[in-house]
Amino acid sequence: MVNDTTLLLDLDGVSVMWVERCEDGGCRVHLATADAAARACPACGVFASRVKGSATTRPRDLAYGERGLEFVWHKRRWWCREPACPRKSFTEQIPQIPAGARLTGRLRSAAGRRIRDAGSTVIQAARDLHLSWPTVMDTFKAAARQVVEAPPPEVEVLGIDETRRGRPRWEQHPDSGMWQLTRDRWHTGFVDAHDCGGLLGQVEGRTVADVLAWLATTPLTWRKNGRHVAMDMPATYRAALRTGLPHATVMVDHFHVVQLANTMLSLARRRTTAEIRGRRGRATDPEWKARRRLLRNREDLTDEQFAKMWNPLLDEGKIGQTLLTAWIAKESLCTLLSLARTGADRHRIGQARYKFLTWCADTDIPEVRTLATAVGRWWNEIAAFIYTGHSNAKSEGINRVIKLVARAAFGFRNATNQRLRTRCVTTRRARGHLRTAQL
Repeated sequence: MVNDTTLLLDLDGVSVMWVERCEDGGCRVHLATADAAARACPACGVFASRVKGSATTRPRDLAYGERGLEFVWHKRRWWCREPACPRKSFTEQIPQIPAGARLTGRLRSAAGRRIRDAGSTVIQAARDLHLSWPTVMDTFKAAARQVVEAPPPEVEVLGIDETRRGRPRWEQHPDSGMWQLTRDRWHTGFVDAHDCGGLLGQVEGRTVADVLAWLATTPLTWRKNGRHVAMDMPATYRAALRTGLPHATVMVDHFHVVQLANTMLSLARRRTTAEIRGRRGRATDPEWKARRRLLRNREDLTDEQFAKMWNPLLDEGKIGQTLLTAWIAKESLCTLLSLARTGADRHRIGQARYKFLTWCADTDIPEVRTLATAVGRWWNEIAAFIYTGHSNAKSEGINRVIKLVARAAFGFRNATNQRLRTRCVTTRRARGHLRTAQL
């Protein structure tokens, strides 16, 4: 029976018989089965022809209006006419409301999509839909299979970065009594660093074996088509990529190189102050006043700010000369990195590199020479960044989203659920569920 009320309800397999008003102001909708396939035996598939009795269920559905709807489904119980069927009788069921289900299929799908596509937390979706936390979590896991089981998209630049999850967990072996690491505090994420593919995968740990284990799960053609990999400066990732992606060009993100230079400058300031003054830095020391400006680029400083940094340090003596020498080394490295995305040729890049290394070699500051040594060890990856211009900025952005998801959930006890949540949230744009132009 098809009527206007049935069309308005839009629940496949049932029809509306009548609607009545409840005492609390809500509406109670009485339903009847409208799908002929509902009388097929779920065990053998034979259509039944003899009615055994009737049954009434009250499945829950999506809210309609402010008060929602209360369903009462009047269905029949059938005798199976197949003698060899082990199931003698059964009740009617439809795809939207299977036998024994208390929720409609579209309510379960909506609960899963709220977390997978809208980025809602499990508890918030449960409150909005008036469901329990385990029910919503089960629907989310079922909906997330489409994201997890989908093949990884072809990427031009693969980004690899680490993010800290929480505290490590150790457990004692029952036989040997030795403590073993059962949950690492670090997660390694694999990101589409060029397009909007988002987080491609995430594994626990940051060792060579962990990276190779994830690469082994990807298709061989996908690994062969990978041309560029952007990452920070851990040696374990570089060693893993030499084995897992030997044909890819590995490049180091310039942010981490500049961070290494700023760390060098801070270490030189602390060491020099401790050696000459015999104490830690104080607010009255010129090097302490200039500590923030020393970490900024020259082009980001006004002439007045530069004079406030340069002149007091120049008049300070050995401490100021040491810090200014280290600052010039940092600026020379930044000048070298700034040649990326400018179309500079090898001759110009070589001149900038020679200027940086010559300046570092002419000083006797140990931190500056350590920086030059690190740049020399990673020069192939740094040069690849300068020539290609690809960075790992999207990995850093996704790490921020991962931390926001964990903060909104007040932390995760289950690392598998955390990886599942972050995978769905960070791929919403690639799946068409996050378009800023429509906001």
